[in-house]
Amino acid sequence: MSIRSFFKLPDGFEVPDGRVKPWGTGHAILCCEEVIDGPFAVINADDYYGKSAFQSVFNFLSQVQDKNKYQFSMVGYKLYNTLTENGHVARGVCTVSERGLLTDICERTRIEKHGEKAEFTEDDGATWTGLSEDTLVSMNLWGFTRSILTELKERFPVFLNKELKENPLKCEYFLPFVVDELLKEEKAEVTVLKSTDRWYGVTYQEDKKTVVDAIAGFKAAGLYPEKLWD
Repeated sequence: MSIRSFFKLPDGFEVPDGRVKPWGTGHAILCCEEVIDGPFAVINADDYYGKSAFQSVFNFLSQVQDKNKYQFSMVGYKLYNTLTENGHVARGVCTVSERGLLTDICERTRIEKHGEKAEFTEDDGATWTGLSEDTLVSMNLWGFTRSILTELKERFPVFLNKELKENPLKCEYFLPFVVDELLKEEKAEVTVLKSTDRWYGVTYQEDKKTVVDAIAGFKAAGLYPEKLWD
């Protein structure tokens, strides 16, 4: 299979010479369009989200129906349950309405843990702003109705027309950006499902031991079997 067929661009677009980077999370979902026949969840394949997070998104998707707006969901984590001791992280900081709906995601690209506090900087460390323990962040665990596929497909050529001119080798079609557009256009509602689970991921090489130890602890406590497949 050629790289051009693997990238599955719409008619009229060509993969730029030298492009080896995938097209981003929005395009990854479009690649699954033919096998999605109902509500579905989206995760990062290399992250650990916790059992209750999957249960909450399953419960939502089991009864969801689009109304006058698309009905989506997102699992929100407490920021302090997603931090590493080994450097800075980027997180989508969420603003949630009294009805429990997502109103905004602000991408903070450098958040660090300083002692018992989490702080972010926008000026390369010259100044820092604290974030409370109640701060909710998105870790890319979404629940969608199939309607998101129509929106992703219609917006992808618009993205390509603009971004291929400006950054042909590295531009990415990010899923959260499309969700944010739909919120601003008042075409969708995103219910925030709050999780108290700790999220685990390997942002830095030094994080590996923490994740391995955590999974081993879950097995020892009987949360998971020693071997998932025999």
